[in-house]
Parts: sequence; C-alpha cells; structure tokens
Amino acid sequence: MAYELYYWPGIQGRGEFVRLALEYSATPYLDVARGPGGMKKMLSLMERERVFAPPLLRSGKLVVFQTANILAYLGPRLGLAPKSGAQRLRLHQLQLTIADWLVEVHDCHHPVGVMLYYEDQKRESKRRAASFRKERLPKYLRFFERIIGREKQFSYLNLSLFQMMEGLDYAFPRVMKKQRAPALRDNQERVRERLADYLSSERRIPFNTQGIFRYYPELDAR
Repeated sequence: MAYELYYWPGIQGRGEFVRLALEYSATPYLDVARGPGGMKKMLSLMERERVFAPPLLRSGKLVVFQTANILAYLGPRLGLAPKSGAQRLRLHQLQLTIADWLVEVHDCHHPVGVMLYYEDQKRESKRRAASFRKERLPKYLRFFERIIGREKQFSYLNLSLFQMMEGLDYAFPRVMKKQRAPALRDNQERVRERLADYLSSERRIPFNTQGIFRYYPELDAR
C-alpha cells in the first residue's frame, strides 16, 4: 500500500476527512487500526513519532499527523489541490477553519470535559448546543456557502464540507432542515453520488454516539 492511515477503529472522527480524500481519488490505502493488531501498531507508532493524537498518515518513511496537515500533504498528490502555492495555502486555511467548526460541534455534547460522560454535563450541553444552533452554525454555513459557491476547482475542501454537512444532518436533523445553503447542498449531493460505493460499503463507519457528530434529541432544535 502506498499509504497507511491510523485512526480509532470505531468512529469516523477526524480520520474520515482523510479517508474521503483517499476514497474519492481511488487511492489504495491500509486502514491499519481496523485490522488485526491494528490498535497496538497505532499506539506504538504514536509513541515512536511523539504524536499527541491520531489521525496519522504514513507514506514510506514519512509520518504526517493533524488532519489539515495530512490533507495539505495528500492534496497535490491526489489531484485534490491547486498547483499554485498561494492557492494551496488558502485551501489549507479553509481546512483549518473547518477544524475550528468541528471543535464547536464536539463541544455541544462535551462542553465541560472530554473525559466526562455526556450524562455528566447534560445541562451544560443543552446551553452550549442552543448557542451553537442559534449563532455559530448559521455563521459557519453562511461563510462556507459563499466560499463553495465561488470555487472553480474541486478539492479536498469539497470533500470536507460534504462530511460536515453529513455529520450535521445526523446530529442536528431538525435545525439543519431550516438552514438554507443551496451551494453546500449541491456539493453534498455531487460528492455523495461520486462516493456511493464507498458510502454503502463496510469501509464507511456509521455515525454513532461515540464520535464527534452525535445525535441527542434534546440538543437538536425544537
């Protein structure tokens, strides 16, 4: 395999943004932690490379971590990034903004501490989710609606925005039905059609209440 991906085996999480780039470009890769002895291999690599958290991508002797950094590395190699250095930097900046957005989604169900159960911070989660639904979600959608509507070249940004929309539809189905984002929806449908085989396969881990995108009815709009 040209690439080895290391990520937690039971959730989509941040690793899914990398998987989508590899799957969309039909690039062979090994999802190491989902195979026999994979978790031990991943933890050993993290220790050896002094990595704080997955995902990691190994390409030969090179090990890259942090989702946005991995995509910045893969993008030009998979035909999912512009040739211009300035344009690639701009793309990287947008991916980092998606990383910020993803943290805010996560904090809707874990606003107090990541090591606490959701049930231990349910009251705080309701308050945080209400703010996210009313203020932050519309702001991010408006920003990326303008961005994606002007993009002429398909890139890993399109794939990452697909994943964000899919995850938000799962976590906040009621509030997302009220949002108007035609360019983001069009991008979502185009990517879904292209990735139909992957999305219906066992390689695509279903959304669940262990990942970043979690559905709790009390956190969704009423």
